Amino acid sequence: MTEIAKNHQAPSVVAGLADAARGRWLEPHRGLIAFIAGQMQRCQAHPARTVVLLPFAQLMPVADRMWASAYLDGFAPRFETTRNWSQALGGCSHGSADLSFDMALDTLTARALLDAAGLAAQREHLSASLLEMAYQLAALAAAVAPDQRAAWAQGLRPVLQAGLDGPLLAQEAALTSVALAWVASSSYITDALFTPAATQGVDCLVLLQGFEAEPIEQTLATLFGERFAATPIHAETTQGQVALHAASDMEDEAQQASGCVMQHLQAGRTPVALVALDRALTRRVRAMLEGAGLRLRDENGWKLSTTRAGAALMALLRACAWNASTDAVLDWLKNGVAAADDQALRSLEHSLRQRAVRDWSAWRGDEDMADVVTLTEQVNAWRLSLQRSRPLGLWLSGLQELLQATGQWAALQADRAGSDVLAALHLHRGTELLGDQPAAQFLWTARRLSLAEFTTWVRQVLEAASCSPLYPVDEQVVIVPMNQLLGRQFAALVVPGCDEQHLNPASEPPGRWTAAQRLALGLPSRQTLQASARAAWQHALQTPVCDVLWRQSDEAGETLLPSTLVQALQLETAAAWAVHDPRRLRSVATTAQRAPQPQGNRLPVSTLSASAYDDLRSCPYKFFALRQLGLREVDELDTEVDKRDFGNWLHEVLRRFQEALRVQPDLALNARAALLDATAQGVSDAIGLPPEEFLPFAAAWPAVRDGYLLWLQAHEQDGAQFEQAEAWREQTIGAVKLVGKIDRIDRQANGLTLVLDYKSEDQSKTKQRVANPFEDTQLAFYAALLPDDELAGAYVTVGEKQGTTKVSEDQIVDVRDALIEGILHDTAQIAQGATLPALGQPPSCDYCAARGLCRRDSWTEVANV
Repeated sequence: MTEIAKNHQAPSVVAGLADAARGRWLEPHRGLIAFIAGQMQRCQAHPARTVVLLPFAQLMPVADRMWASAYLDGFAPRFETTRNWSQALGGCSHGSADLSFDMALDTLTARALLDAAGLAAQREHLSASLLEMAYQLAALAAAVAPDQRAAWAQGLRPVLQAGLDGPLLAQEAALTSVALAWVASSSYITDALFTPAATQGVDCLVLLQGFEAEPIEQTLATLFGERFAATPIHAETTQGQVALHAASDMEDEAQQASGCVMQHLQAGRTPVALVALDRALTRRVRAMLEGAGLRLRDENGWKLSTTRAGAALMALLRACAWNASTDAVLDWLKNGVAAADDQALRSLEHSLRQRAVRDWSAWRGDEDMADVVTLTEQVNAWRLSLQRSRPLGLWLSGLQELLQATGQWAALQADRAGSDVLAALHLHRGTELLGDQPAAQFLWTARRLSLAEFTTWVRQVLEAASCSPLYPVDEQVVIVPMNQLLGRQFAALVVPGCDEQHLNPASEPPGRWTAAQRLALGLPSRQTLQASARAAWQHALQTPVCDVLWRQSDEAGETLLPSTLVQALQLETAAAWAVHDPRRLRSVATTAQRAPQPQGNRLPVSTLSASAYDDLRSCPYKFFALRQLGLREVDELDTEVDKRDFGNWLHEVLRRFQEALRVQPDLALNARAALLDATAQGVSDAIGLPPEEFLPFAAAWPAVRDGYLLWLQAHEQDGAQFEQAEAWREQTIGAVKLVGKIDRIDRQANGLTLVLDYKSEDQSKTKQRVANPFEDTQLAFYAALLPDDELAGAYVTVGEKQGTTKVSEDQIVDVRDALIEGILHDTAQIAQGATLPALGQPPSCDYCAARGLCRRDSWTEVANV
């Protein structure tokens, strides 16, 4: 017997090092280390020829430390997972159609197999289901010796096809058949365990079992016979101190969970395990803890599709679609395209938003701005490079070239998540290789993909692959799935997300299999999975101090109950509700917020429009912020046609119609209606309004048209004649130049100029304007733009239900003169340094773009002016 084997007979060594925190590993006689040592002694095995299989890789360093604690000198057995051991033995080479567990390759192989099975029409719909079935069957197939898999599949086929006769279930039967044939013909990395190097190179194989039995465990027991031994890692011990926390919603739950973690760390309990049950909730808690400066080890990771690198790549592909929206192209250019000039990009965005170009294909560039034209041409060239269909290998080449041309490639390589994105798509290894074999050997190599199909493939790969951040040297918090708490010791445990949705031990088993099929295949039943979930839950609660949290309502406000496991915990144990909120309240001195009162004398007012002066009259601060400082909201591009668009369309239609009617004024009413309809259609075509979105306004157009024509007929009978529409006018008054575009200018029978302003509002609102003329700005301002001493003014309401009506402003001259006097006075006051206070009075504040800037909702007083 070797010296190390003699040491295995000394349980006192193990006992001397055992303590409460490491009891399951180092407990004398019954601990895991003692069990391993006992099996090595039974098999007369040297540690170098002993393998200990663990359920997951995170236990490998733990097992090494535990062994080193028990045996300070000598050799140690090899602590491995099944995958690591197989890789060390050399693994195996995959064939062109093998299941590789690489989503990038398996997705394409699944589609190719469906094509070969005559299911090409349903390929996109069925590929995800086929992959799910294959991945579940693969664990069963890998547990069968390679030379026996064909017979294994042949024996299962009648069982799986039972009850799938008839045309209605033909697709299901074909899918099952393809999945079974796929896994039976594939090679697996664990095939190395069936070779002599594995079976003859190990004298003792010890399996430390997790919560769920793996199919290959029974195979290994058969292969190694008396050299094989197994024991569960989990053992029943005393439940820790459990506190229950009910949160109102997700944000409240995240804050309470963060507070629990902070309390444990402040009490000296480290490391703290944070169980990941709800992905979104866990990411929120992680963000809070990182913001507090804690060191986190995230073993759960997050999907590549949720990373900034993944989003940037998807933005590129969406921007290259033939029907890409302007928003999609701008999103791509503004997030990572280093090759785009910043100033040109800002100018491009300004031009696009100013012209409300929703679809990029409708943009032809701004001829007055050379840098915008150059950038537009460059963007179109980039987009064109990914337009045509091609095989996957050429897609990857083209994508890499475009990423390099736009400057995104270097940024992805420098970022950890970006590097993982490139690896998941096999871009990091060069496009001539996919996996370990030349692309020409794969089933799908010759198949051409459209941009839409390639984009779908990239999205599926990024949604399936995960990114794991770098681990800190000395972590304070470990984010971990619940089943990976097994065999590891934490000082405290925080489990958020324990509601009925995210912690449901009685959920349906995954996959499309019936209970009979699961039994025939050897897949775990619902009862087995439920027992495993309960065992993992009970093991988690054995942590010395545990915090269990759940929320009482979901994002839609619907009521959520705690998980049945939590309800049972409340009934069966002494778990107590948390007495104190784990969040620590902090006193912050309040400071009275008052309305701002800036001065604008250093920003001289040289030009004034009607809307700008209306801002000054309604709220001086609004004028200061939006007009003098030039701040403004960014116009949305991807919006549906609304009443404002209809108003702009109507103004242009009436302008063109009146100008055309001036050439042929004697047209009959029906001829005028035809001309107005033709004009409306021409404007719609020129503007490019989507017909389906403009439909509600188009349906109202006949009534609007007829009402306008009847009004126009009566208007002309009174002697009025059309002169101009959409006329730009400028008028200097003192040191200020008034500017504006007048909707319509007519000449009355008495020779006076008639200023008209179109409105699509209710007539009662228009009459209210006229009833308080000195409070109204627009019509009087337009009158001030004209050189006429005497003139007339009116609003023309163009509507569907009430027809078209003229509402005259009888005091237009007096109102104009008062307006001019007010403009001169107000601009002089601004130049002399008068304050421009925020008034904070409705209705001006109701939809004000400067409301957040003046902090209207934080004032101590409504107004202090």
